[in-house]
Formats: sequence, structure tokens, C-alpha cells
Amino acid sequence: MQLKIILTAFLMLRILRAYPWMIIRDAPRGLSDRPEVASSQYGWFEFPNPGRQGHLLPLVFASHLRTGWWTKRMSSHAKPKLKAHIDTVWFAGDPRFIGVVAAPARKGTPRRLHVIEQRISERSGQRFIDWCATSEDIERGRRAGVKPVQL
Repeated sequence: MQLKIILTAFLMLRILRAYPWMIIRDAPRGLSDRPEVASSQYGWFEFPNPGRQGHLLPLVFASHLRTGWWTKRMSSHAKPKLKAHIDTVWFAGDPRFIGVVAAPARKGTPRRLHVIEQRISERSGQRFIDWCATSEDIERGRRAGVKPVQL
């Protein structure tokens, strides 16, 4: 288990080297399964597509390790006080590929970092190019650790 956590930490470092932090308010989120997402999922956020104005893309918590704090706040049954903890989140990444999401700490720094991934199924017919990802965007994603299957 420690090996998995260490590998995730290195992936976070790669993402944070490639993308700056952004503060996002009131991002749609939930715990329900998304039909267009392949594989298991433990919650999701929707973030704006940087290549297409007004288009949101879902990123999922693809691993259940260390998601307990997040799922308690994303639940539809969570109290408003808990939900308020993630009304504003920090995000570093590109919603077309991968990112790191974090909750703001009292001192204004990110905490509770977690990798979230784009897991749209190939069967959905969507491709990176459909999301206005340029070759530079794809190369930057590769530097962050993304291995695009279909362009």
C-alpha cells in the first residue's frame, strides 16, 4: 500500500510541475456513477474545458485510497457545513487529461490533495481533439504523466 501512495505522490509532483494551481468555486460534483466514464469511480468533479468555452468535463477519483474525507462532503446526505468545505477547491491540471484537486486550508494553502483523472470510455466516441486539445496540450499532458490512448 505504501508503494501505491508513493507512486501517487510522484504522479502529483509531475502534475504540479506541469500545471499551476487554479481556484475553482462551485464546481459540479457527486458520487453517482457517470455512464460515459469507464472503470470504477469513487466520485467526480466537473471542471471547465480550457479549449471550449462553457463546456464541462468530468474528472473522477479513480482510486478509493484516501477518498473518505472527500466522499463525506460530496454525499447528497452531507450537512451544509461539510459541503461548504469543498464549495471552493484548488485544481492543478487539465480536465481533458488529469489533475490534482485539493481543499483550501484555513491559511489559504491546498490540503487533502488527490489525483483525479479523465476516464471517458472509448465507446463514448469522444476524443481529445473533440475537446479542442492541441498537440501542445497533449504534450504537456504527457509531461504530467498522461498516456493518451486515442487522439
